[in-house]
Formats: sequence, C-alpha cells, structure tokens
Amino acid sequence: MPLYNKLKDFRARLGVNQQEMGALVGTSRQTISQIERGDYSPSVTLALKIAKVCGVCVEDIFDYREED
Repeated sequence: MPLYNKLKDFRARLGVNQQEMGALVGTSRQTISQIERGDYSPSVTLALKIAKVCGVCVEDIFDYREED
C-alpha cells in the first residue's frame, strides 16, 4: 500500500491511546489501529480530523509513495 503514516508517533506525542484518539476524531479504536498498521487508508475527512487534533498538516502524518 503506497500510503504511509506516522499516526502512532503523533498519537504518542499527544499522550493518548487508540481508544482516546478514536473518540477525538469520531471513529473507533479498531480504525485507528488499522490506519497505524497501514491496513486502512482514511477518508480525506478523517485524515483532516486526525491532523487537526494533532495540530499539524495532513502531509506531516500521511505520505503517499508510488510503488515501483
């Protein structure tokens, strides 16, 4: 999957667990876990919410790379 993320790092900086992060952005703990593992690509809306909660730009958390 070409979408990489640093969500776990940003979540740790906030001092919240996956359940708490999910509540902050309006999704489940499972969704946060799947995003962190790279098993799920969030919608644009969810990515924007995550970035806002973290106080950064979407590009600071998510990185798209073309596969060879």
